[in-house]
Amino acid sequence: MVDNWFTSSAGVRCPRIVYGTAWKQADTEALVTMALGMGFRGIDTACQPKHYNEPGVGAGVAACRGTIARAQLYLQTKFTPASGQDPARIPYDPRAPLAEQVHESCAASLRNLQTDYLDALLLHSPLASPQQTLEAWRAMESLVAQGAVRQLGISNCYHLPLLEQLHQVAQIKPAVLQNRFYADSGYDREIRAFCRERRILYQSFWTLTANPHLLASATLTGLASRYARDPAQVLFRYLTQVDVVPLTGTRSESHMREDLAIFEFELTPAECGAVETLLT
Repeated sequence: MVDNWFTSSAGVRCPRIVYGTAWKQADTEALVTMALGMGFRGIDTACQPKHYNEPGVGAGVAACRGTIARAQLYLQTKFTPASGQDPARIPYDPRAPLAEQVHESCAASLRNLQTDYLDALLLHSPLASPQQTLEAWRAMESLVAQGAVRQLGISNCYHLPLLEQLHQVAQIKPAVLQNRFYADSGYDREIRAFCRERRILYQSFWTLTANPHLLASATLTGLASRYARDPAQVLFRYLTQVDVVPLTGTRSESHMREDLAIFEFELTPAECGAVETLLT
C-alpha cells in the first residue's frame, strides 16, 4: 500500500483503495480496527447517524494510534443535508442557517473521529438548488481556510453540468467526487473524464454489489483465472489503474486481505481495454 496513493488537485494523498463504513453500526469500531490492522490507510464515513456510526470510526482509529500515526491516515467524512438525516438524530441544529449546520457537522465529526483535521470533507449530495449547494460549499471552503479540512468534495453528483458549474464558481475546487458505480449512470464515463482532466479523485461505491453481471462476465472470470485471483480483485485492480479509487465495505477479514492484494499484479493495457468495453 505504501506506493499506491493518489494525489488530488489539492495536493492531498489518498490510498487507491478506501475502507467504507456505511451500515456497520455497532460493529464499526471492531471493523475499522481490523481494516487498519490489515493495512488499509483510508477510511470513509459521514456525520449521518442514520447510516454511519462515526464515533465508532473514531474509536477504531484511536485503537490503532500506537502503531499508526495520524499523518499516515486519510480520514474522509461528509456533511449530510437535513433531508438525508434521520429526523430524530440530526447531528446539528436543522433550524440553524445552512452555513452553521455545515460548521456544526464538521465540529461533530472532529470530535467523533478524535482528530484535529479532516483529510476530506464531502457534501453528501447536492442540495435542492444550485444556490443552496453553493451556500453549503462556501461554508465548507471556510473550514479549509480555518485548517479544519484539507480538501473538499461532493458525493452522489451524477449531473455533469452541475459538477462543471460547481468547479467553475468554487474558490476551492472540488478535489473528490464519490459516486455509485453502476450501469444506470453509464458508469459516469463523461464525469470520470472530467475528473481525470482536473485531477479530481473519483471514488466508486457500490462497485461490487451493483455489478454482478460484470463479475460473472467471461472477460473478468478469464482474467481472474489468468492471474489466479477472483473477479472482484480484477475489477478493483482495473479501476485503480484508470485512476478510480474504489471503496470496499467488506466485513470479512479474508476479503480485506484480498482487496489489499490487488496491487500484487497489474493488468496490461490490452486487458484494461477489454474490461473497459464492459462499461460501454
